[in-house]
Amino acid sequence: MSHNTLNLSQKKAVLLLEDGSRFEGIAIGKIGTVGAEICFNTGMTGYQEIYTDPSYYGQIVVNTTSHIGNYGVEDSENESDSPKITGLVVNTFSEDYSRSMADGSLQEYLENNNIVGVSELDTRLLVRHIRSKGAMNAIISSEDLSDDELQRRLAEVPSMEGLELSSFVSTVEPYFVGDENASHKIAVLDLGVKTSILNHLASRGSYLKVFNAKTPFEEMKAWNPDGYFLSNGPGDPSSMDYAIKTAQDIMAADRPLFGICLGHQIISLACGISTFKMHNGHRGLNHPVKNLVSGKSEVTSQNHGFAVSREDVENSDVVELTHINLNDDTCAGIQVKGKKTFSVQYHPESSPGPHDSRYLFDQFINLIKS
Repeated sequence: MSHNTLNLSQKKAVLLLEDGSRFEGIAIGKIGTVGAEICFNTGMTGYQEIYTDPSYYGQIVVNTTSHIGNYGVEDSENESDSPKITGLVVNTFSEDYSRSMADGSLQEYLENNNIVGVSELDTRLLVRHIRSKGAMNAIISSEDLSDDELQRRLAEVPSMEGLELSSFVSTVEPYFVGDENASHKIAVLDLGVKTSILNHLASRGSYLKVFNAKTPFEEMKAWNPDGYFLSNGPGDPSSMDYAIKTAQDIMAADRPLFGICLGHQIISLACGISTFKMHNGHRGLNHPVKNLVSGKSEVTSQNHGFAVSREDVENSDVVELTHINLNDDTCAGIQVKGKKTFSVQYHPESSPGPHDSRYLFDQFINLIKS
């Protein structure tokens, strides 16, 4: 099967970084101009799951895997109703695909969902640059704009620090997942939840009601759930007073509570633990984490640009450290003392990624049942 048969007649595209670095490549997806924070994901598979993960809302994603698009897209692999990334940067882009069960090409998918991208540039060089300089804003353009105009538009892109984004990706109306006759009910606060997280909870005999991010505890409580879940999502957790208050109310009522990623950061903030913007974040499928309770290590799927202060956790008499990231010793999980509340900074549903951490869902269900 031939590759690189783009119908874009090899239209040029430019990537300009906040620090003035400029890269030229070939346009993919929709022709246009977009600006956002640039970050990279080191996962070797699962590009479609990455693009549809609401945690990437407001970000340009660089795939470090050199071949993207070669297995097309398949509807069942979406983590939300549409791609949530702002822009895309890849090395070798394939409009043709080899998978017989695919529903279409990645190029069509990006075009249909208005995602602007650039290919055929040195992603290894780019990623090394971002890794040393840190995450920064960038702009991609496949339109014929001058560098001055691109600089002007880039200057208008807001900083991720202090940005509240969950309300842009959360469900507007509540909805249900699972069997309504299931043995227990879980209220999900949708801060940007991935579909596979809901499926993992439902497959363990749970009936879920998914609520808008700004739903107060009293409204969730009225449904009479047996447990509460705070999801992953985009943006700066410290800008989300509404969710922090909800987490505090759930803990005050001493109900079982589990948080993943942004949910973990919200629970930490609710306990007086601070969060910070990371130099370049953790995004990939092979981050080693040690469970300090069991002594076992697990390989995890991660996607976050903010983290919880380990120093605050270790100095706290409210929470205890349960997991650490073995790459950089950051906090990867906590347990709230004397409460049925725990959270992790990574993705146990691992779509895509290794399945080492799925025991956390069972831990949550057992907490509800007990």
